[in-house]
Amino acid sequence: MNWDRVEGNWKQFKGNVKEEWNELTNDEIDAMEGRREQLEGRIQERYGIERDEARRQVDAWYERQNVDTHT
Repeated sequence: MNWDRVEGNWKQFKGNVKEEWNELTNDEIDAMEGRREQLEGRIQERYGIERDEARRQVDAWYERQNVDTHT
């Protein structure tokens, strides 16, 4: 799976994003439309973490989604 699949199926992934980062609002999640940079930026802002940490969190989440799609 590549990130294009996340973007193309954003409606399916939104719930998983909300579970992972529950401080993000539904409106924020809707507005990012699966764009990774926006997701990382919102996580960084909302949780007060460094950009690299936000990227690591998104990488870990993405890997779990990749695994989940093959089970």
